[in-house]
Amino acid sequence: MTGIFPYLQNRNEQLKQVIALSIPAILAQISSIAMQYIDAAMVGSMGAQASASIGLVSTTTWLMNGFCISAATGYSVQVAHMIGAKKEAEAKNVFRQSLITTLLMGLLLAAIGVAISSRLPVWLGGEADILKDATSYFLIYATALPAVQIRQLTSSMLQCSGNMRTPSMLNAMMCGFDVIFNWFLIFPSIHMPELGITIPRADMGVAGAALGTALAEWVTASLMLFAACVRSPKLRLIRQEGAGSWRLTRECSITAARIALPMAFERTILSGAQIASTRIVSPLGTISIAANSLAVTAESLCYMPGFGIATAATTLVGQSLGAKDKQQARQFARLSVGLAVFLMSIMGVLMFFLAPFVFRLLTPDPEVQELGVKVLRIEAFAEPLYAVSIAAAGVMRGAGDTLIPSILNLVSMWGVRITTAALLAPHLGLTGVWIAMCGELCFRGILFLIRLLREKWLENGVLAR
Repeated sequence: MTGIFPYLQNRNEQLKQVIALSIPAILAQISSIAMQYIDAAMVGSMGAQASASIGLVSTTTWLMNGFCISAATGYSVQVAHMIGAKKEAEAKNVFRQSLITTLLMGLLLAAIGVAISSRLPVWLGGEADILKDATSYFLIYATALPAVQIRQLTSSMLQCSGNMRTPSMLNAMMCGFDVIFNWFLIFPSIHMPELGITIPRADMGVAGAALGTALAEWVTASLMLFAACVRSPKLRLIRQEGAGSWRLTRECSITAARIALPMAFERTILSGAQIASTRIVSPLGTISIAANSLAVTAESLCYMPGFGIATAATTLVGQSLGAKDKQQARQFARLSVGLAVFLMSIMGVLMFFLAPFVFRLLTPDPEVQELGVKVLRIEAFAEPLYAVSIAAAGVMRGAGDTLIPSILNLVSMWGVRITTAALLAPHLGLTGVWIAMCGELCFRGILFLIRLLREKWLENGVLAR
């Protein structure tokens, strides 16, 4: 019996580590999702047309954001392994290289976004009355992509160095910045004749929501960059002892590409499927587009814990494998997935019962509320298995295993979700689209569970050897 207790104690300690790193990461997810709720509620107060204009281009903004995350992960996972192997000087050199290459990536994405902004809403099948606002929103968003890229990179670097608290605090501050900027930019000036004062505001509507978010991104990216480059003991490039190198190396670049390209492919698959889903929803009308967009925003509250735990799992698995401890990596993987399933199941139950209240916060339109509640409750049943796919993906990223997960997503999204949605939408409307989504998320969770338990990711990942 004495031999069992050290293992149990070790597992309990590992669970505490998972929770300790997950809590700040979950708080960061809360702030990000709160910003989505704020934008949705502020814009939703202007009516279904305003919500639909943002909802139309939202899948493309997710695609661009996914490319930024992929580029950041290609380098941050390397840093996690090097810190786990006690090679902090090499980790800083990787960080230097990442700053150069990802900034160029952000500028390239911004140029592409600006170039396609005027045609994108038309390509997505938007109705004439929302095209102008949709174009304005995406154009302004595109100009903030360099900031999005730098924020994603520095946040991911800090997390992979083991510092979850700072990115969480700064992302929470970004939420506050967004509220303030939106309040001044979206709505008209407030006149108080009884006090003889006027509070000037820009009255920009949907464009104001985009500009508020863009400004929040730029401010937060600057603060995150300062935290990583100046304040972080393991990453700082200023006030460090000894000189590092900014030279791009072939090994680092190839390793980053081997991790990032499958992730970018995966993001393209997921976002491309979401864009295809938008094309399926668009003919259903403005009410369906608005309800779909707001339901996606509302559902994000459910999967918030899963993405937070996935971030922690990437760090813990990456550092464990950097220290050549596969058994510890395996235990962290299973604890992370189990915790994600537990928390997201609870969130699914809560969302099922709180859906009417959530939609009353997001929009005053009763038709949008009714349809949104209906489809959101369908999705609640998928949360446990969706949790498996989210957390398992984080585990596999920590090992540098990104190719197979991208293939699993390809099979699941295009083979199940889009095919089924296209068949059901003409007969069941938006409800059919969300039934297809629920079934696909369950199917995807089963695929990732099989991959996790077979443990090929421990041997075949780019950095797992």
